[in-house]
Amino acid sequence: MNKDQVKGTAEKVKGKVNEAVGRATDNPQRELKGDVQQAAGEARKNVGDVKEAVKDATKRHH
Repeated sequence: MNKDQVKGTAEKVKGKVNEAVGRATDNPQRELKGDVQQAAGEARKNVGDVKEAVKDATKRHH
């Protein structure tokens, strides 16, 4: 697991918390912030997944 995967997963978790707090406190802005954080976290995690796949592929070819 690389830093992009870790940070992306952490960002998704923060987003879920913000979304839940926003929903519970009837704060649509915080809920939206949570949705955006989750999307950004997923994107960063995907970048990390690609980096890992490339690293694994290059190891197999050497």
